[in-house]
Amino acid sequence: DRRRDSPAAGSPIQPIIKDVGEVYSRLLDHRPVIQGEIRYFVKEFEEKRGLRELRVLENLKNTIFETNERVLPKCEQAMQDSLSETFKRLQAANAMMHRLQERECEARKLQADKVMAREEKCIAHWEEFMKEQQNKRAEVDEEHRKAMERLKEQYSEMEKELAKYVSF
Repeated sequence: DRRRDSPAAGSPIQPIIKDVGEVYSRLLDHRPVIQGEIRYFVKEFEEKRGLRELRVLENLKNTIFETNERVLPKCEQAMQDSLSETFKRLQAANAMMHRLQERECEARKLQADKVMAREEKCIAHWEEFMKEQQNKRAEVDEEHRKAMERLKEQYSEMEKELAKYVSF
């Protein structure tokens, strides 16, 4: 439509414009060539790469199937075996620790009983010692009182004797 409306339509310039358009499309307009190359590349990529991708996907599917059907059950069984063995060992260790705690508690109780018995013995010994000391103090006080009385008697006799001599 544009060519018909253009002022050069029907004039001798028209073949020149047509030639220039063809030169332009051959030299400067690369769209048809690029589109052809793109179609060729896509076709080659899909044919060659598509089979490779299909093989890779098939290998992945086989690997996943193998893992789900064979490896995973083996791993689960090994884990169950290991966990049950570990659980048994933990129970045994727990029982041993419980027995050790009971023994330690009994040993502490026995030690506390021994300490208490020693303390009671020491208290009884101390009370006996204090009674002995009181008895000895009473004896010493009695001896002191008697000695004081003797001394008083002796001094009173000496005063009497001395009073005899003073009268001279």
